[in-house]
Amino acid sequence: MKIVERGALDALLQELRRQKKSIVFTNGCFDILHVGHVRYLQAARKLGDVLVLGLNSDTSVQALKGPTRPINSQADRAEVLAGLEAVDHIVIFDEITAERVVAAVKPDIYAKGGDYLAEDLPEAKIVREYGGEVVLLPEVKGRSSSKMIERIRDRQRE
Repeated sequence: MKIVERGALDALLQELRRQKKSIVFTNGCFDILHVGHVRYLQAARKLGDVLVLGLNSDTSVQALKGPTRPINSQADRAEVLAGLEAVDHIVIFDEITAERVVAAVKPDIYAKGGDYLAEDLPEAKIVREYGGEVVLLPEVKGRSSSKMIERIRDRQRE
């Protein structure tokens, strides 16, 4: 069960905790999957037994990135991510931030990319309040969906 409905999340988490699994959570848009995403997700997965990925819905990606995004639908993004060995479970969320999902999951470790500062992440505060750990993983420089889109647009103009 890779893609988990929000309503089924509690039962999944209870089972994982019953099995004494350490839960890592990360989140993002993952609009156009690239090597930076893959390396980041592999590193996050190594932090614990299970990686739960919170995926921004189409609505929240558009609110965050603008009216031309996402490039790929949430269903397509979820299916591609589900095909990665590093990702154990995916939950789609509509909010701009993953605060509500993080509060529900209560991961042992909350992982984000090194392009963020922990003090700027509202999710980090929640994780620290219940005693979880926040880990910032190294950024893969020069790799981002936005930069890929820019390169494609530049080449179309040539």
